[in-house]
Amino acid sequence: MARVHNNAERHRYEIEVDGELAGFAQYRERPGRISFVHTEIGERFEGRGLAGELIAFALDDAREREREVLPFCPFVNSYIQGHSEYLDLVPEGERARFGL
Repeated sequence: MARVHNNAERHRYEIEVDGELAGFAQYRERPGRISFVHTEIGERFEGRGLAGELIAFALDDAREREREVLPFCPFVNSYIQGHSEYLDLVPEGERARFGL
């Protein structure tokens, strides 16, 4: 079973499977804004949908904490493109910059 959490000390959301780190989404945070810069899933854990689960959690957390999102990470950007319910997290004035 996968567990996702925000490791604020390391500036990343992490996903664990059976207690083992399976991947993470690295971010930079400024007041009111979170920039996602890199997502990585370990090779052994690929193909299970864990990256999507990780990013959905991270974006839901950003919404709950009332943060705007800048998807510099190509995976996060692609995820938002495929899940329009998260588009509102990206400031309208920044969307063209990310092709959204």
